Amino acid sequence: MNNYNFAYPEFFWLLILVPVLIAVYIWRNNRTRASLKISSLRLFEKSAPGWRVRLRHLPFVFRLLGIVFLIIVLARPQSTSRWENVTTKGIDIILAMDISSSMLAEDFKPNRLEAAKSVAMEFISGRPNDRIGLVVFSGESFTQCPLTTDHAVLLNLFKDIKSGMIEDGTAIGLGLANAVNRLKDSDAKSKVVILLTDGVNNRGEISPLTAAEIARTFGIRVYTIGVGTIGKAPYPFQTPYGRQYQNIDVKIDEAVLQQISQRTDGQYFRATNNQKLKEIYQKIDQLEKSKIEVKEISRKSEEYQPFLAIALIALFLFLLLTGTVFKQNP
Repeated sequence: MNNYNFAYPEFFWLLILVPVLIAVYIWRNNRTRASLKISSLRLFEKSAPGWRVRLRHLPFVFRLLGIVFLIIVLARPQSTSRWENVTTKGIDIILAMDISSSMLAEDFKPNRLEAAKSVAMEFISGRPNDRIGLVVFSGESFTQCPLTTDHAVLLNLFKDIKSGMIEDGTAIGLGLANAVNRLKDSDAKSKVVILLTDGVNNRGEISPLTAAEIARTFGIRVYTIGVGTIGKAPYPFQTPYGRQYQNIDVKIDEAVLQQISQRTDGQYFRATNNQKLKEIYQKIDQLEKSKIEVKEISRKSEEYQPFLAIALIALFLFLLLTGTVFKQNP
């Protein structure tokens, strides 16, 4: 239940007028009462007073109610008891995703890339108030979508991602540096990169740890995710006889990914299947929400409207009655 307080309680001093108005009304009513001398009241014993006599004080009551409620309106009633989680500022997030050919391995269903896209799209849908962008990398890196709150556009661009869009390889440092470049000028409360890869840095002129130092300089937190089962994973090859599968070694440079996250106050996660990857994104989602939400009282809500409505209705009825039923003849 909401409690009320008043922005201008000093207006309640005007309520002193209410007993004054009542006293003046009683005095005037007694002063103007007509008198008639008669020898007996027998003729009036059976006659009851009419409805106009019974209701003669009604206009004054409506006028008084109108004045009282107008004073309440002037005092400006407000509700202040509601509490809510208020986000001080949104988070800017860049998803840096590896789209190298090794992401087609099928230890995730249907494969690593499609599983990563699906979980990331679900993550985006759950954060409608944040600006989110997308950087992809393999042998090179480019920005698929800059920071935006138009998540419908971002999700459509996500669907277009596929392995082979750019030269093959794994340029983790270049992908991270590109993501940092997209965030460095942001004034958001929290700046985050979620970097997902399944390999070892083998391309690009920027090393992953150099990119991590740049991220730390700009206050950007990096969460790193290594995707791939433990041991070997089935990888599809096209042959003259159709698609064939071969088990390939899963090689993830976990040491470097851990150093990246440690240097930027982030965390490293290892996803070995679809469910684990989903749980990692959920954990990151909760970690970032807890960092920017504060419990504080909600903005004060103005509550004068019902009091104003009652005041206007009461004054309207006062004017209506004094102008019709209880109109005084000149």
